[in-house]
Amino acid sequence: MLQNFDPRNENIKVFVKDRLWNREDAKVSVFDSSVQGGDAVWEGLRVYNGRIFCFDRHVNRLRESAHALMFDDIPETDFIRHAVNLTLKENGMRDGAHIRLTLTRGEKITSGMDPRLNTKGSCLIVLAEWKPPVYDNTKGITLVTASVRRNNPQFLDSKIHHNNLLNNILAKIQANLYGADDALMLDESGYVSETNATNIFMLKSGALATPLPDSCLPGITRGLVLGIAEQLGMANYERRISLTEIYNADHVFTTGTMGELTPVRSIDGRSIEMERGAEVFYRICNEFRRLTETEGESLQF
Repeated sequence: MLQNFDPRNENIKVFVKDRLWNREDAKVSVFDSSVQGGDAVWEGLRVYNGRIFCFDRHVNRLRESAHALMFDDIPETDFIRHAVNLTLKENGMRDGAHIRLTLTRGEKITSGMDPRLNTKGSCLIVLAEWKPPVYDNTKGITLVTASVRRNNPQFLDSKIHHNNLLNNILAKIQANLYGADDALMLDESGYVSETNATNIFMLKSGALATPLPDSCLPGITRGLVLGIAEQLGMANYERRISLTEIYNADHVFTTGTMGELTPVRSIDGRSIEMERGAEVFYRICNEFRRLTETEGESLQF
């Protein structure tokens, strides 16, 4: 599933380091750590009706990821808030926008792996685009199980929201080759983890289940859905899920900032009977939509 380009994005302004740049001039150095080794962390945020949804949760995770990687001079939340608001203001964005927030370790004095070569401080990038949810939330998506396994903490902890996405990209390539919208990724033991881009849930007999956050990112939208399930009085579990279980679910859906909540209509050629769990799914969707309409940090312009 390839999203169409919005022509309004041709003339956007992008915040890099300490100022705004026109799209064609927004660049980082060839010595930047993101170029040298994917040494950066990132977040995706959405803007709904003059509010940045879950701003604090995303920024806290960005800063915690940078702390885990021992970045120097991690920007304070107020600086990030200023950069985000400035970028949105200059682009005239108050709704229907997606923000890719990136923090790199910064520029090195010479090429190399050693973080001690980074003497110029971290680099914040705020890339805001006009972008609706990337999936068709009415038609649903198809998944195929990738042979590439999701990292677990003994290799690279998925709770660090890092820019080294080759693990996910290799899985996405497999999905593309098989004509699926995305790839379903398993953990090292063969249990369902997440897709290459989103968390995943299944409904069975009125109960909601999602994989343990061992080898997947405990996503912010994922956490909101679990909270909604509690409020609705639904049984909900974080547990191991096998492929056979998810093939036979009453309903399967993915969650993420970029795509919101999206039903899955087939996995590995097995159709998912979307209608059986549709009523529960749409109850969750309606509560999520209510949150996006009423909550979030108000824009400062």
